[in-house]
Amino acid sequence: MDAAGTGGVNAGYGVRAAASTMRPGGVVGDRRYRLLAQFGEDQRAIAQFWRARDGQLNRDVALTVLIGDASDAKSAADATRTLERAMHAATFVHPGVARVLDVLSLGSGVVPSEGILGIVVAEWTHGTDLLDVISDGPVPATTASRLLEPLASAVESAHHVGLVLGVDHPQRVRVTPDGALRLAFPGPLALATLRDDVKGLGALLYLLLTGRWALPDGPQAVPGAPTGPDGTVVAPNILRPMVPAELSSVAVRSMEDTAVGGIRTSAAILRVLDRVAEAEAATTMLPPVPDGAKPPKKDDGVWITKRPVQTSGHKRKLAVFVVLLSVATIAIVVWLVTSVIGFFSNSTDTAAGGPVPTPATTAQATHTTPKPTTPPPPATGPAIKPTALTEFNVPGHNPDNPSKVGRVLDGDPNTLWNTDKYFQPFPTLKPGIGLIATFAQPTKLAEVDIDSPSAGTVVQIRTATSVNPDINATQVIGQATLVDGHTEIRLAGVPPTQYVMVWITKLAGGGSDNKSSIGEIKYVQAR
Repeated sequence: MDAAGTGGVNAGYGVRAAASTMRPGGVVGDRRYRLLAQFGEDQRAIAQFWRARDGQLNRDVALTVLIGDASDAKSAADATRTLERAMHAATFVHPGVARVLDVLSLGSGVVPSEGILGIVVAEWTHGTDLLDVISDGPVPATTASRLLEPLASAVESAHHVGLVLGVDHPQRVRVTPDGALRLAFPGPLALATLRDDVKGLGALLYLLLTGRWALPDGPQAVPGAPTGPDGTVVAPNILRPMVPAELSSVAVRSMEDTAVGGIRTSAAILRVLDRVAEAEAATTMLPPVPDGAKPPKKDDGVWITKRPVQTSGHKRKLAVFVVLLSVATIAIVVWLVTSVIGFFSNSTDTAAGGPVPTPATTAQATHTTPKPTTPPPPATGPAIKPTALTEFNVPGHNPDNPSKVGRVLDGDPNTLWNTDKYFQPFPTLKPGIGLIATFAQPTKLAEVDIDSPSAGTVVQIRTATSVNPDINATQVIGQATLVDGHTEIRLAGVPPTQYVMVWITKLAGGGSDNKSSIGEIKYVQAR
């Protein structure tokens, strides 16, 4: 619900009526809560977020105050729906969400003349305002993952019981002293859905990675996310190349409304955040040993605290070992000399015509059935260089390294085009990635030769009808698993085509380290 949908002039009247009360020192909720400081607002619902003091229990609380005119039916209905949702959330307990303590509505703790439609009271979350955390710039990717993971876990748990939390605004969230995002001001919008929570998680991740807000109606102090020519949000790793491709993809795909390619559950986000955390833990260095610390005990098998004792028994064992090593060395030398002499003797016999065949040998050769021969491969012609080479990605997926694709045609196998590093293999977050070659005219190919250091990469050779095809409409004409070096992929009976794609379906590596590189691609014509 946006500000325009809350009653227009009547909503403005509610704001003006609340102005005299909604200020530091003001008292609301049957004069129980004294306002201390405002921590933001959500213009979509005309909701203000305050830190207040509970005069009865003598503790600080968080207030989500819904502003509006009680005489406006739509505003009152939307506020009622928000309060009902907040009341249901009072039974939900999770470290990532501030516990709802009370819900005040018109006639039950709220005076209509104050311009207030309702108040959600929650426990106060100590820590830092999220916008203060990014005020000096975006945070590192691993930090962003650690911050968001507890909140994503809370969303996943709430969705399992059918609750919408409303994590789609950055000023509803605070950073705890333990370094975790927490929903500090509960009260989801009247029309919010489970999908809005997932989009909110993606937007929060985007905010942490870029310092920009990617959903509508964000805080005025935060710049909006840039968009491309097609209106889609520019990926974080385009703005900041050091952002891991997988994390960047999750942030963008979580906010997409498309049925294909979009991330629609918080569980999918959690899986990626967990993998980022695991990768960080695997590469974290051990802390240095402080000065004066005692070395580990002998049983630890790491440190030696004194020189080994040279006893007479130890010396006898060493002498026996040296004798055995000498004997083994002599035996190896004799074997090598014998092998070399035998090799040259056989070569001489072969050059002189070899041994004279016996009658039995001749008879066997006469009656042996010849083995079937493999048909020769298609005749190849000269190599042909494409007029253009472009990186191809399925719509909704970010490019990996489009500015470097020319390296696979520069004649130097040492200059590489690299994919991004993925923490999960294809097709978990991406169905594949391709390089489309464009020829001046339809050409019949006999072979594609790929020079790559990434052994284990699986590629398909596909024909296409344009440089931006539907991947399902392309035709597979060859496939191979690349070795370290040259891999020749023969293409038999392929009609002439103007567009040829090298489509990578499996990256080299494994586990949380999936990445491939290509040095050169050579296209060979058929005769």
